[in-house]
Amino acid sequence: MTQKLYYFDAYMSEFSADVVSCQSTEKGFAVVLDKTAFYPEGGGQPADTGFINSAAVIDVQEVDGVIYHYCSEEFEPGENVGCSIDFDRRFLNMQLHSGEHILSGYIHQLTGFDNVGFHMGESAVTVDFNGVVSPEILSQAERLANEAIWNNLEIETIYPSDEELESYDYRSKKEIDGQVRLVRIEDADLCACCGTHVHYTGEIGMIKAVAMQNYKSGVRITLHAGARALEDYDAVNKSVRAAGALLAAKPCEVPAGVEHLLEKIDAQKAVITDLRLKLNAVKCEKIEQGTPYYLEVISGGDVKEAQKLCDMICEKAEVGAVFCDGGNEIKYCIASREKDVRPTGEALNTALEGRGGGRAEMVQGSLPCGIDRAVAVWEKITAQANG
Repeated sequence: MTQKLYYFDAYMSEFSADVVSCQSTEKGFAVVLDKTAFYPEGGGQPADTGFINSAAVIDVQEVDGVIYHYCSEEFEPGENVGCSIDFDRRFLNMQLHSGEHILSGYIHQLTGFDNVGFHMGESAVTVDFNGVVSPEILSQAERLANEAIWNNLEIETIYPSDEELESYDYRSKKEIDGQVRLVRIEDADLCACCGTHVHYTGEIGMIKAVAMQNYKSGVRITLHAGARALEDYDAVNKSVRAAGALLAAKPCEVPAGVEHLLEKIDAQKAVITDLRLKLNAVKCEKIEQGTPYYLEVISGGDVKEAQKLCDMICEKAEVGAVFCDGGNEIKYCIASREKDVRPTGEALNTALEGRGGGRAEMVQGSLPCGIDRAVAVWEKITAQANG
């Protein structure tokens, strides 16, 4: 069995080991070492990466107690190799995992809810709870978690005996067989865990919950910690300040500035819509009464405008149609007060691989083509209908 060096020293970044076995797989060469500081994926924490000699280690997995290092090169059994871990990645994972424990511990203390799901992704950490955490409680837990960081508490790892374990009140997401490994943070958390952690909470830097959504019967919280929290703050800060510069507003005034801008845009849209309706009315005055088929093409436009224009056209034409030119896609509306327009819509969709449908008196849909192609097909269909 491979000796797990990461449990003795989570800060170890270089070591030497002997190759026990090496086999070719679809993921590369699966190398088993007699000892390793590479953490295998598990418990929500991703695997370490790095090198064995010059071969890149792209993944590490533990299967039935055997730790496989998936590498880009083959090694001979018995060969002594030098190993190095991407420690920046490892340390970030330690910050994230320890930060998650602290926040989850305080949420558990404040609500009694259990952490039932945990995932450390490449861009964020998500934690699932089996109850609905209020924004106020989340804010309180976040504050307590950061106070724990400021107090630079020790993070201990303990291996209690079966008898000692009965006296501990600890969190665990699943039933554990064999020796239980507990990670303890004074006043903050006591949790069964197989991951790697920092020695002191001060090394985490900061914890920030950035989102919360309803998930199953509880909530899913997205959080950042350590270097990732700083990167997120830096990105958000730059974005908000850039938006503030565009709005001529202070960062704290950006939401109000955006709201005011949206109100102005809505007012302008209303004016434009009113002008377009008046223009369409003028266009419809030129239609001869009893025209069999009449098509109007408008630039842009939406479904409601197309419907209103179609209705106006139908006051004079037997069948009215409106094509909203969107460049590579055409939105259409076809209507009539006298005829069933569904066959016309179906013919248009069939010819141009479009989608849509509706009632006998009105159909609408979209066509994945340019306006010239759509008009040409429309003229062909209506010419055949006119006989």
